[in-house]
Amino acid sequence: MKKLYSILLAATLVLSLAACGTTASVSSASAETPVSSTTEQTETKTEVVTVPAAKDIVVLYVNDVHCGIDDNLGYQDLVTVKNAYERMGHKVLIVDNGDAIQGDVVGTLSKGEAIIDIMNESGFDVAVPGNHEFDYGMERFLELTKKAKFPYVSCNFTDKDGKPVFDAYKMIEVEGKKLAFVGICTPKTITSSTPKYFMNDAGEYIYFFGQDETGEKLYGEVQAAVDAARADGADYVIALAHLGTEEDCAPWTSSEVILNTTGIDVVLDGHSHSTWEEEHVKNKEGKDVILTSTGTKLVAIGVMTIAADGTIHTGLVNDKGEDGNSVKAYINDIKTQNEELINQVVAHTDVELYITDPKTGERMVRSNETNLGDLCADAYRILSGADIAFVNGGGVRVSIPAGDVTYGDIIKVHPFGNQMCVIEVTGAEILDALEMSAAKVPAEFGGFLQVSGLKYTIDTNVESSVVTDDSKMFVEVSGDRRVKDVFVGDEPIDPNKTYTLASHDYMLKNMGDGYSMFADNKVLQDCVMLDNQVLMTYIIDVLGGNVGEDYKDPYGQGRITIIE
Repeated sequence: MKKLYSILLAATLVLSLAACGTTASVSSASAETPVSSTTEQTETKTEVVTVPAAKDIVVLYVNDVHCGIDDNLGYQDLVTVKNAYERMGHKVLIVDNGDAIQGDVVGTLSKGEAIIDIMNESGFDVAVPGNHEFDYGMERFLELTKKAKFPYVSCNFTDKDGKPVFDAYKMIEVEGKKLAFVGICTPKTITSSTPKYFMNDAGEYIYFFGQDETGEKLYGEVQAAVDAARADGADYVIALAHLGTEEDCAPWTSSEVILNTTGIDVVLDGHSHSTWEEEHVKNKEGKDVILTSTGTKLVAIGVMTIAADGTIHTGLVNDKGEDGNSVKAYINDIKTQNEELINQVVAHTDVELYITDPKTGERMVRSNETNLGDLCADAYRILSGADIAFVNGGGVRVSIPAGDVTYGDIIKVHPFGNQMCVIEVTGAEILDALEMSAAKVPAEFGGFLQVSGLKYTIDTNVESSVVTDDSKMFVEVSGDRRVKDVFVGDEPIDPNKTYTLASHDYMLKNMGDGYSMFADNKVLQDCVMLDNQVLMTYIIDVLGGNVGEDYKDPYGQGRITIIE
């Protein structure tokens, strides 16, 4: 990835050469390997990004920032890059590919508003909604879109009458060229945000994202938007996509959309937190389409350049600069407002609590038991008094280092504002839920369950027979089961027995991650406490303010055994 100081140096070089009537340009290397829908790359393949010649068009792009306003790079560094390219004589646009307003303390405490304010200050031109833009509710997100000084676009986010909620694309004319930015939301939004937010009071869907089993509906909506943009005079079509490349995103991955459409020049992707500098994927006509993504939490800033001859390149910037101080000051003002509460020490842990594998550094909370997963699930079960507790791995967001634990640390683990509920369930429903949880193992699934009160085995040699509908909602288990030897406490589970289950409203009431088997169950405790408050109260009141040796094993207490 290219360093920011190199861009500033290049600016000086280009300006000096321009004074002599000469233009400097350095081309970027690019990987030619097509991207499959099941592949995620976590390291970049090149070390060079295009240094554009004077008057090139530059589009800066980010995705999955998740409130990481200055964790790695920051929005101030995004402005630094913009300023550098503008001093080189280029027209610069900034776009966001989803999941900006949720994921950390500053978003949670302001319900996304502080992030929109920062994006306004940074000068964003257009954005696409990610699935987590809806985590504060539909009404709240639509309020935030009105506060934004930039438009949101989506070609496949529609209401019950099929009417688009936003424009399918935004046309921006730059240096005499028309750039159409087409928004594409993942149809997984229905289940990876809160399904109830897309329903009316009767439980009927009133919002849709072009979901079906084959992907054809989404491909058709994308093609219609691209065709409309071309008919509107677009010289270039850039997809602002929040689709992802993981197997769980199929049939709606970014590569599948490219393979089944024509007319797109570049796909700027989000959702999977993948890092792609410049990959080439063949479209329906066999033409190369660039696919690129910047990772998450602003580990990099994407730079797309369109040269005067029409050549397009993409690359990544990953070094800090000093030229975005006005935005930095704005960020600091927002952080100061929340600092006292965020930094308050509320507990202590003797052991590091993991969502990642300490041996490899890879995330495991979405595919394996972890000690932090055990702790979170225990908090739900013990505070509620339920027999069993579930916490979805996608809802446990960060590890907690050994030492003092602040309120901010707790919010970072559970930033979504979900609320604890308890329902009555049958043993058969528990078995179905465990089968749904295990369907993707060893691959990741945000709905992989961290559990309390249960012990069982997952046999990955058995092919999953879980059936889901067009929206990835659970329908049934149609064949052999992967999950075996299930115990509730010390007793084998009884499919006909009634148990009490604790989790949060996202899963138990709103069918989050596709867990539809609980939607009509009797609710015993309804939204009694926020998820981060559940965890904090358990540590303080039950564990005496300290997480000790019971949770020392990063791989948990042996509740889930996986046979590979």
